Amino acid sequence: MGSRPLHIAWIGFAPTETGGVPGVATDLLHGLATLGHQIDCFFAGDEHELPPRLAGLENITYVWGRSSWRGNRWYSKTRLTGLASHLLARSLASLRLRGELGRRHKRDPYDLTYQFANVENLAVPARVRRTVPLVMHPETHSAGELRYLIAERRLSFRCQPVRTFVLAVVVLSLRTAIQRRKIRGAQMLVCISSVFRDHMVKDYGYPLQRTVVVPNPVRLGRFDPVQRPVGSPPVVLVLGRVAARKGVENVVSLAQLLLARGAEVHFRVVGGTSLWSNYVKLLDDLPAENSEYVGRVNSARVPQEITDSDVLLQPSKYEPFALTVAEALAAGVPVVGTSEVGAVEGVDRSVAAAIEPGDVEGLAAAILATLERLRADRPRISALARSEAERLFAPDVVCAAISAALERLVNGDGDGDEADAVQAPTAQQTAVASSS
Repeated sequence: MGSRPLHIAWIGFAPTETGGVPGVATDLLHGLATLGHQIDCFFAGDEHELPPRLAGLENITYVWGRSSWRGNRWYSKTRLTGLASHLLARSLASLRLRGELGRRHKRDPYDLTYQFANVENLAVPARVRRTVPLVMHPETHSAGELRYLIAERRLSFRCQPVRTFVLAVVVLSLRTAIQRRKIRGAQMLVCISSVFRDHMVKDYGYPLQRTVVVPNPVRLGRFDPVQRPVGSPPVVLVLGRVAARKGVENVVSLAQLLLARGAEVHFRVVGGTSLWSNYVKLLDDLPAENSEYVGRVNSARVPQEITDSDVLLQPSKYEPFALTVAEALAAGVPVVGTSEVGAVEGVDRSVAAAIEPGDVEGLAAAILATLERLRADRPRISALARSEAERLFAPDVVCAAISAALERLVNGDGDGDEADAVQAPTAQQTAVASSS
């Protein structure tokens, strides 16, 4: 630490070791606490066992908001009623946390509040908002989800009832309006990619100069770099939600195209659906000769799924980050994605292709070129992919960048040009650290 440790009120997802956003929370909390910061965590949910690496840290304390929401009840039997009731339950739990946060701030003032994973949290009392800087670190935003849901409405109508689409549009429209208003209270926006930053600035009118770009961390120890030869046939893994904006229809077209061309490749589609979007019906058109859909798998199975593959395909039309991309690189597996996937920013193009969204021909060419490089020298490609993950997504690198940005905000050391300091994705962490 170059200056005194910060006293942080952390608001957001409770940490777990299961991967996904809760896994990111674990990496960030552990990294910031290891750097010496004192963190009080406020979670809008029921208390559960913490990851062992957090439980022993004396400079993190936990306050639970207690939520009475449960699955498979009258209010949560369908996807959309479950989504709406869960959001309401979390909001009520957040309101219950406000009093405790205010009391703790009065006893021992916070240097900042850190709102992780969402924008519309209600846990910060007004008197704290007025006197303590608020940092937001969202993982997605409703305006982006809404835009692609509407743009793909014909796909939605093919797969699910129109009423599901209408209800989803209503819920996301309401959340978009709330987020656009709430985000104005943040003194800093931590963006997980420049793709995401640009959408937030455009959709919500957030000032560019108050943003920093720092990617999500990946726990590298979960993944061992692939050592085996290329499969016969090679496996192209599509890992993620089968839902709007994920490019599911492009996966089907790509599988059909490569089958028609006699390319030796096998597509393995793994993942469930979202609460408001279900595109599984589109996968009925996957050719059985070179493709399979296996559904959702347990998070503990994800590292093995990646290790068993040869290429990860991430064809999203918009993706704020894509942890699967960073995880694949950590496992030494090269990636073919689109230019709208945040996690491919700044990654060496020999292990992470970036094709325009919807360009099926381009994706096909990139997959075949990647497989050719793998066959020529898999150990080198695997080592390079792993080194890129270590360079960009190692938790200590990410947390050092965030810590530097927070210290600069609290200490007033910035020059008001945060966005320029981290705009180049290939050196985003180094740029943040060096400017502090």
